[in-house]
Amino acid sequence: MFWAFFPPAVGRVIWILTAGYGDGHNTAARSVAEALTRLCPGEAIEMTDLLDEAMPRTAAVTKALYQQAITHFPAAWRVTYELMGKRSVTGPDSVWQTGLLNHLKKRLNEKQPRLIVSTYPLYAVLLEALARKQPVPPLCTVITDSISVNRIWVMSGSDLFCVADDETKKVVTDFGVPESKIRVTGFPVSLAFTEPLPEQPPQTAARILYLPSTTGRHVRATLEALRPQLLAGTKLTLPVGKHASRLHHILRRFTDSLPPETVEIIGWTKRIPEFLRTHDVVICKAGGAILHEVLAAKIPAVIDYVVPGQEEGNAELLTKIDGGVVTRTPQETAAAVESILTNNDAVGRRMRSSMAKLSVPDAALRTARAALAVAKS
Repeated sequence: MFWAFFPPAVGRVIWILTAGYGDGHNTAARSVAEALTRLCPGEAIEMTDLLDEAMPRTAAVTKALYQQAITHFPAAWRVTYELMGKRSVTGPDSVWQTGLLNHLKKRLNEKQPRLIVSTYPLYAVLLEALARKQPVPPLCTVITDSISVNRIWVMSGSDLFCVADDETKKVVTDFGVPESKIRVTGFPVSLAFTEPLPEQPPQTAARILYLPSTTGRHVRATLEALRPQLLAGTKLTLPVGKHASRLHHILRRFTDSLPPETVEIIGWTKRIPEFLRTHDVVICKAGGAILHEVLAAKIPAVIDYVVPGQEEGNAELLTKIDGGVVTRTPQETAAAVESILTNNDAVGRRMRSSMAKLSVPDAALRTARAALAVAKS
């Protein structure tokens, strides 16, 4: 898959590499592309999912398997995630990378980028292998996980690593990366978080934002646990996106059982930054992108699912600063939401104040500037 964010200019290409395994890699890539487009008028900012481009069928199958694993087989995913950090499995001499390596070489020769920004760890491994045969451009790697960082991110090195926070910087340093090659920039989120909100109608009721990503059974139980609060006047917004078809009957049956205008169901939308800044609490998983969007918006989060291994650090980051609560059952989720909203939102106001210390709405600009400095050095 390929996106061009600016008309091409010969010899002035910045290439952003991503992969659609989860939302975090693409969110970071799009946000950095948005920032680079603002900072570098006249340059071509190009974003590519090289795995989709080089082997579309294999990529589609592995992405589907990844989604199934993190949703239905978390223990199996933990084992896979740990294997990814072994050089014998994902290092630059792995035989399975030959096709990808050849495609990367071809595309590099075509584009001749002056800088590569990667938001997916595999590309640094491929560039290390390619660098043995030909010069490669400067590489800036944007690490999209917090605290629980897989070693694959630093296995092959990079001219610069951009990380979300000081704790993640320490983890990367402990892997052996020199501090001079690490910048704490925050997680790159949409620049919409830095812009004024559109005018909002007056709100008298508390508003819950629920981003469902768990199994249908879990979503159904969560909605039922929230029912008493909704019947008491709280409003619920449900952006379902890619989950629309699998959750259609569950959501329709639930909304039909409630008074009109209690629940708003939304399909694909670009308004998540707006929703996060206009609701009182969000229920979501512990993905790197969404939890840093939560931080940018300073909205209290109830984290109802943590993918083993890769997302544990994200949840730890938010809970340690009193910005979120991890729950294990739908009943715990509903109770956590209620505790945040009661007493005139006292707990919610405390959590928002705590989150302000780590909120970096302009992280995409900070990351883009750090990457550009590498290209000039």
